Amino acid sequence: MAYRLIIGNKNYSSWSLRPWLLLRHLNLPFEEVWISFTSAEFKARALEYSPSGKVPVLVDGDITVWDSLSIFEYLAERHPALNLWPQAPAERALARSISAEMHSGFMNLRNLMPMNCRKRFPGKGHTPEVLQDIARIISIWQDCRAKHAASGPFLFGHFTIADAMYAPVVLRFRTYAVGLPAESQAYADAILALPAMQEWLAVAAAEGQTLAHFEPYS
Repeated sequence: MAYRLIIGNKNYSSWSLRPWLLLRHLNLPFEEVWISFTSAEFKARALEYSPSGKVPVLVDGDITVWDSLSIFEYLAERHPALNLWPQAPAERALARSISAEMHSGFMNLRNLMPMNCRKRFPGKGHTPEVLQDIARIISIWQDCRAKHAASGPFLFGHFTIADAMYAPVVLRFRTYAVGLPAESQAYADAILALPAMQEWLAVAAAEGQTLAHFEPYS
């Protein structure tokens, strides 16, 4: 039985992108259920799938998992052969730590550089606090790529949960024209070049819905 993944608008929903990208990139079959943020029934419809009333939600038969990081842990348990976390204990601990840091941190970046796949706002949101978040993210990327450049283009060589967690940041950096060192730019380019990411961006561009609270610079 295929999974069912409940998501929001592709143009804006960074949390929806994370598990969607992982499932699509790894060719794990799933049915997509899309609930528009503009719908007056969004909360009611989301509550049909999860008690949190939020997206994303993964449904696997009679099992329901919500919150992106919980979804990732569930998928890692269900598909151990895919090595969704790095195999080496030290690398796995690092991957979990930087994923958790993304999950709970970088609030200035999130608030002042909201994800918007369609638009470009060069220079907007570049406050001192956001630049601190950006510097920390670049430090993470540079460190991981320096250690694993020989084994593949992603943070730990092969694509892992950590890459899915940082994929929306790649889109934010593109939207707000954040300058990156060469190694980090190469990593961002590798994420953008994924066929799954290109599919997501194509749909996001065609959605045609605008939500003012996601568009502070329009």
